[in-house]
Amino acid sequence: MGTPEFSVPSLAAVADHHEVVAVATRPDKPRGRGRQVTASPVKEWALRHEIPVQQPPTLRSPEAQDQLARISPEIIVVVAYGLILPAEVLSIPARGCINVHASLLPRHRGAAPVAWAILGGDRMSGVTTMLMDEGLDTGPILMQKEDPLDCRDTTPEVASRFARLGADLLVETLDLWERGAVKPIPQDDSEATLAPRFTKQDGEIDWDRPAAEIDRRVRALQPWPGAFTFVRGQRLRIWAADPTSSESREGLARDTMSPVELPTTASLAPGTVASSGPAGMFVACGGGQPLRIEEVQLAGRKRQTVEDFLRGYELAVGTRMGREE
Repeated sequence: MGTPEFSVPSLAAVADHHEVVAVATRPDKPRGRGRQVTASPVKEWALRHEIPVQQPPTLRSPEAQDQLARISPEIIVVVAYGLILPAEVLSIPARGCINVHASLLPRHRGAAPVAWAILGGDRMSGVTTMLMDEGLDTGPILMQKEDPLDCRDTTPEVASRFARLGADLLVETLDLWERGAVKPIPQDDSEATLAPRFTKQDGEIDWDRPAAEIDRRVRALQPWPGAFTFVRGQRLRIWAADPTSSESREGLARDTMSPVELPTTASLAPGTVASSGPAGMFVACGGGQPLRIEEVQLAGRKRQTVEDFLRGYELAVGTRMGREE
């Protein structure tokens, strides 16, 4: 059971080592600007490999549960499926339901674990295989594999890495589980944190926050909802930034041979453009440390470097970013 691209490596890995009798994925839905009805990546992979596909809109209906029961699966594997499995479904497979989750549980239970790990400034994350119960990622842990997070990682980069890591861990887990060589370990609920889905409004940048925190939001909220602000009433998405220190700003000025000394931002209101020129664009943030903006996308235009953006869009020092009062 799975839906997005993240699930595909696990499906492929299981199919290489076991018989996959059926795949369950979310129903086709309109996607993209053209709103064309599109199958999920999991469905596309399954059809290419001639594996039967089920697409129930819910698993709580007797019809969906009967359809699963008729297959008589030995194990159900769940990887980013998008639907809660009720007790009736959890009880169908003889050897239980095993889930691949993109965090080191009990940290970051929920639908967006990778993004919340980046938002939280985690130095270490990874993947977990667990035996599912009726809770939200609360089942006992089977195996875990750690993977460090880099200070420049984005959610798509980490998700791609964890998809492969999770596939490898899943195959290892299934082998040990079938031989009775792995023991489920209950999670410590006192250490649990939640990783809920984001809303569109979550992407708006609060310039009163420290530069490092804003940078984490820029990296975490990709590809959706994206980190954004407003310039002269127009929505400006920030694709890449750098919480530059004063020392590195001085080094950047030397590297670019800029004759203009880059201004400090301690006395500027958060959201104020402090420098806009050969050395890049720096915006004042809470705490006095600036954020260097590297890639942007103005509403209705393509993603581009700040250097290219500034060629066609004059942004004077002192311009305030954010919603107009």
